[in-house]
Amino acid sequence: MQTRTLGATGPAVSALGLGAMGMSDAYGPTDRTESVATVHAALDAGVTLIDTGDFYAMGHNELLLAEALRGRDRDSYALSVKFGALRGPGHDFLGQDSRPEAVKNFLAHSLTRLGTDHIDIYRPARLDPAVPIEETVGAIKEMVDAGYVRHIGLSEVDAATIRRAHAVHPIADLQIEYSLISRAVEADVLPTLRELGIGLTAYGVLGRGLISGHWSPARSVPGDSRGFGPRFSSGNVEHNLALVDALRRVAETKGRTVAQLAIAWVAAQGQDIVPLVGARTRERLTEALTAPDLELTADDLTEIEKAVPPGSARGDRYPSAFMASLGVGN
Repeated sequence: MQTRTLGATGPAVSALGLGAMGMSDAYGPTDRTESVATVHAALDAGVTLIDTGDFYAMGHNELLLAEALRGRDRDSYALSVKFGALRGPGHDFLGQDSRPEAVKNFLAHSLTRLGTDHIDIYRPARLDPAVPIEETVGAIKEMVDAGYVRHIGLSEVDAATIRRAHAVHPIADLQIEYSLISRAVEADVLPTLRELGIGLTAYGVLGRGLISGHWSPARSVPGDSRGFGPRFSSGNVEHNLALVDALRRVAETKGRTVAQLAIAWVAAQGQDIVPLVGARTRERLTEALTAPDLELTADDLTEIEKAVPPGSARGDRYPSAFMASLGVGN
């Protein structure tokens, strides 16, 4: 597994990261045994970056990772943890709390659930409109100084917020959705990251499975949040799956799967970008593992973008209630 460094001050991590959310939340029923086996397979294959959030199934995901990581050398992997999203017992989202005292409270709970003495990259899940980003980052900086956090990250914020945060303490990376069908980051945010020496960890590289080449409306199951996603709604999904068919034709010429090509495209956008894959099974993980090694020529990139032109997807990437909390659009 190749490695990439997250910005000028961040850690060196595997060129592909594992996003663990789907092992606990959002996409319907999960298999704990298979989830643990998938984490083990990722580590054994050289994946060193594992991403979670303290609100993924209300702590379930952190407890799951603690089980999967037990007995592993703590220096052999890096934990990226998002905090601050508030949820009710019905799993509904209630807002974001990024007050300094909340930062330290959330961190204490995550350290306990994960069974570790430090978090490698700690980041607010979204911008809290009631709390200046300087106060939030300042509180995390105190935790860096105390040894509980190694690096500070951000998630889903705009270029101006990145600059304000970076002025308080160096930011290692921004986590944000980036894929062939979600490219808003390219206009202002990505140039800002590169100017400041900040890395990017890209989630949603397969559009929550939409451009994986495996998804179809028949795969929808109870508890799958994609049923509320505009890009998966009737009238939009048919158009979006036609883009997948076009991408499949390009993938076949390379002897690759659609998912591998979509991940490789993100990885090819710069050595400062690390794609996160939300593989919930060893089968899907295995498919993704070699994608960052796929060398795409200029002609390949042209053909991929002909198949899926910028802005060609229909529908927002989140339901309207969530779009307002994002620093950039689709």
